[in-house]
Amino acid sequence: MGGTGRGKIAAGGSAAQPGPLGRGVDGVWGWLERRWERWVESGGYGGSLVVVFVGALLLVEAGRLGWLPEGVAAIVPESRFFAINAAFTAFLVLEVIGLAFGLVDSVARAAGKQLEIFSLILLRKSFTELQEFDTPIAWESIEGPVAHILADAFGALFIFGIVGWYYAMQRHRPIVDSEDEQEEFIRSKKAVAILLQTGILAIALFGVHQLVTEREVISFFNAVFTLFIFTDVLMVLVSLQFNPDYRILFRNSGFAVSTVLIRLALAGPPFLNAALGVLAALFAVGVTWVYNRFAPHLEDAPEFSRRPDRRERPDRPGGSGGPAR
Repeated sequence: MGGTGRGKIAAGGSAAQPGPLGRGVDGVWGWLERRWERWVESGGYGGSLVVVFVGALLLVEAGRLGWLPEGVAAIVPESRFFAINAAFTAFLVLEVIGLAFGLVDSVARAAGKQLEIFSLILLRKSFTELQEFDTPIAWESIEGPVAHILADAFGALFIFGIVGWYYAMQRHRPIVDSEDEQEEFIRSKKAVAILLQTGILAIALFGVHQLVTEREVISFFNAVFTLFIFTDVLMVLVSLQFNPDYRILFRNSGFAVSTVLIRLALAGPPFLNAALGVLAALFAVGVTWVYNRFAPHLEDAPEFSRRPDRRERPDRPGGSGGPAR
């Protein structure tokens, strides 16, 4: 896989116009992005979480007082901590949706967002443990789960710190030189993000269906992170279409491995789940550090000899080994 990490250079002239499919992708993505940004800026993001929290708390109180129909009362827990868990779950769902929008801006940023979401899932698990406690809380009823709460909380704290380190290491540079190819690459990421949004919606609708009809709670985030794995692999293949460079291939594949570790952590038992999450974050940092440290020098090796169609343009100063978006 040769090349210097740059895409083919356009022959000049005006930017190529996208075909019908490309225009369709741009139109759908533009509509989704505008609606999302408008909703967030109008306070819908935070307001919806307040509604979920207060609504869940009222449901719990109504259930404790015997005011709910039998079918509804059967699926509403009696613990008031359920309201915290419900609000955290809603927040995480919104973060998952936001990740799909961030994928278009940067693959590395999306990988970091996955780690952010997992750290918040660990915090949510702490509140889930509290949901099993009676109020007022007695030490005799919480002595065992306290260790699980501490493991999840400190695991989330470590990941929080590692993610900050990870973001500080990023050096965003396009993987192609041509503006036309850059637009095509972004359009391809939009298409992948639309597929991701569709998959998230399908998982959510299936979860609601199972809850209403079967009174079964599916593991939404397990399913979503499985979807993330396939999305990450698809992004690896898409990036190869524009730049088949070994460095970019390894970097993006490494991010996919980090997602696999997160998925394993979600299925892991207490203590091991937090440890796997920390390892996933450290692996992403390791991939980024090695890429930043050594990738710029790989082009000097014989197997990375430059191809004529991937040489730097003379009017652009600087090296070509910067990290990819």
